Amino acid sequence: MNIFGIGLPEMAVIAAIGLLVFGPKRLPELGKTLGRTLKGFQSASREFEQEFRRAIDTETVVAETLAAESLASAESASAEASTADASTSNASTSNASTGELAAMAGDPDLSSDGTPVSSAGP
Repeated sequence: MNIFGIGLPEMAVIAAIGLLVFGPKRLPELGKTLGRTLKGFQSASREFEQEFRRAIDTETVVAETLAAESLASAESASAEASTADASTSNASTSNASTGELAAMAGDPDLSSDGTPVSSAGP
């Protein structure tokens, strides 16, 4: 039995000194008071711990909710941007000529007006 780093022999010595100092009538009264004080500290500690855990859990839930909302808004913005890019891309390719498409694709055999480019070497 080890309470606060004090073993059984040390507790017996402290109790004997307390009995000599306070007498047999006041010692039980002081023991009750000490017991109530320790019980109050324990309940206050437990209450503080529960309140602390509730606050941590609440912050975790709020953080997860905010993360989910920001992820959802980022996904919707990304979807809107890809839809806008696709419609812009379709409009530009439908209006482009064959040569412009070849130039956009990087085709080295066609010029910008669609005519074949001669690649006569030396």
